[in-house]
Amino acid sequence: MDKLFEIIFLDDAFTFLRELDKKHYEKILYNIRKAQTENDPELFKKLTDDIWELRTLYQGLQYRLLTFWDKTDKENTLVISTHGFIKKRSKVPDNEILKAKQLRVKYFEDKAKQIKNKNK
Repeated sequence: MDKLFEIIFLDDAFTFLRELDKKHYEKILYNIRKAQTENDPELFKKLTDDIWELRTLYQGLQYRLLTFWDKTDKENTLVISTHGFIKKRSKVPDNEILKAKQLRVKYFEDKAKQIKNKNK
């Protein structure tokens, strides 16, 4: 089955996953692979115009990886995971969304610099 997107983990997201218990990490990756092949709002949900969340409920814990889309590459649609956290209440905290937005801005600034340097 074709993937709807490829995923890239920024440092904060990778660190979050690496620090989890192996079974929890594997469940999150299983859900990510599932979200890559089917449109399921229980797994992948839009939070704001720019920020989405990859959702995993495992052993009573609500894991969230905040993400955004990078559609600048004509060949690959990318989802960039900014960071992760364990959700404790029903609403995603504003500070987590703000962090994802800041990382999104930095990602696109860094990408623009790389393209500019490559074209020199």
